[in-house]
Amino acid sequence: MTDITRADGRTVDQLRPVTIERGWSSQAEGSALISFGNTKVLCTASFTNGVPRWLSGKGKGWITAEYAMLPRATNERNDRESVKGKIGGRTHEISRLIGRALRAVVDTKALGENTIVIDCDVLQADGGTRTAAITGAYVALADAIEWGRRKKFIGQKAQVLFDSVSAVSVGIIDGEPMLDLAYVEDVRAETDMNIVVTGRGLFVEVQGTAEGAPFDKRELDALLELGVNGCVDLRTRQLAALGEGVAGGAA
Repeated sequence: MTDITRADGRTVDQLRPVTIERGWSSQAEGSALISFGNTKVLCTASFTNGVPRWLSGKGKGWITAEYAMLPRATNERNDRESVKGKIGGRTHEISRLIGRALRAVVDTKALGENTIVIDCDVLQADGGTRTAAITGAYVALADAIEWGRRKKFIGQKAQVLFDSVSAVSVGIIDGEPMLDLAYVEDVRAETDMNIVVTGRGLFVEVQGTAEGAPFDKRELDALLELGVNGCVDLRTRQLAALGEGVAGGAA
């Protein structure tokens, strides 16, 4: 990597300051307030004994997610989508992405006929809201699963989580691949990419677009390497927040 220093003083391969406040909500079965720099997302996990009708009797559970951005998460107030009466395409896309990311590391048979709904609400947005949401949602999910185990809805020895999952943004700015873009960088990026990776280093999703000039394989490889290394760091922070043993097989 080059010795370029970014506007906020980071190197090109450095995450923004990341904090995970586990158990932020006293009401939810699992929760985490996660910060990627100035991006802050509250992730809550709600546990229900039972599954949607289409899964009833199949011996499997279900994990799903909903994403939303609060009206003053950005510089100007946006109307709530619930007031508009229509959920936007971006919101649907990110909600589905978070759900897919979490289901990639869950054994739904071990979960049993239980449902966990993850709500990811962006309190403040400064780039990377979907990646912060996925990373924080994993922590909330792990705690909700342990709540279900304590309540005997899940078997005491059932390994529901078999890996961790986290996500980070990468991009190319002025020809230089960079990790974890803040908004001022994201809007300038020639290439913008979100990478979702399991703790074992397997890709769940790679969303990449050339906003300006197309990128070549060398640049793609550099972005993937940045993303994987960033997710290794995020996994360490997730497990530190959860504590030894809480994440089951993922630890």
